[in-house]
Amino acid sequence: MSRPTMEDVAARAGVSRALVSLVMRNSPKVSEHRRRAVLAAAAELGYQPHAMARSLASRTSNIVGVMVSDLRNPFFADVVEGMDEAAQEAGLELILNTGRRSASRERTALESLLAFRPGGIILLSPVLPAAAIREAAARCPVVLVSRTSTSPAVDTVNDDGELGAALAVDHLVALGHRRIVHLDGGAAFAAPPRRKGYTAAMTRYGLEPMVIPSEHTDEAGAAGVRKLLNIFSPTSFPTALVCGNDFNAVGAMAALDQAGLRVPEDVSVVGYDNTSLAALRHVALTTIDQPRKSIGQLAVRALTERLREQRDEPVRQRLEPSLVVRSTTAPPRD
Repeated sequence: MSRPTMEDVAARAGVSRALVSLVMRNSPKVSEHRRRAVLAAAAELGYQPHAMARSLASRTSNIVGVMVSDLRNPFFADVVEGMDEAAQEAGLELILNTGRRSASRERTALESLLAFRPGGIILLSPVLPAAAIREAAARCPVVLVSRTSTSPAVDTVNDDGELGAALAVDHLVALGHRRIVHLDGGAAFAAPPRRKGYTAAMTRYGLEPMVIPSEHTDEAGAAGVRKLLNIFSPTSFPTALVCGNDFNAVGAMAALDQAGLRVPEDVSVVGYDNTSLAALRHVALTTIDQPRKSIGQLAVRALTERLREQRDEPVRQRLEPSLVVRSTTAPPRD
């Protein structure tokens, strides 16, 4: 059977196609009696309005395009879950794609989303040039997650990365650690604040900071540990690692295990994000919690304000992280 159309709904309800269109757009111009008749006919036929068609037929759109930086990272899955909850409450529909942390691929992905003529775009930790983001914001509202912007047309939602990294150092110093190394997030836009927070906290305690360039991946975490093994002797090896994110920490833990170093007996490890990966029983990673679902919800609400309340001033939201202690940190052996 062919998919039921708006004309089929109109015929079943005994009304015009134009009236069905008004009902599907939730227009206040339709009486409650006719609205119920049209919705009943649509339910009987199994009719579902096509979001893209509604977008093209109207100057406004309930479509929100979402570009995810890295589909493998569970942090983004948690953020999108929060976005989905807020989108459903607001009557918005999400369309997702990814640029796989490549600027050229992200540009293509962004253009694909813009082709839907969305009501707005949410970019999760993009590596796109700022100019490309400003160009997109000239076509529809844009919200950045895990990245800052100075453009008045762009809203942002971030956590306080400096505070989060400082919390990790505070925890490790309180346990007695002094040789604490940071495996950072490399080119990720969330990396500089975390690096700054780590360095400032180490300096505050009179300790020597050491940052190993890394990335927010498990492979990079493992590579960072291998680099440390080449730099330090067994007696001078760092007793604790502050990792750029949970993914990085899991890779670091795997490399430590391969080198015969136990976590946390020989080396304590702290991640960042508090993803579902960190909470797994066999991982039990001490980490810095970002309120991931709240971040997603706030991103959608910021977009909704731009769309429905005609807000022009940018919103810069920064959420406070917290420490979650599990089994990968303990006092140093020595």
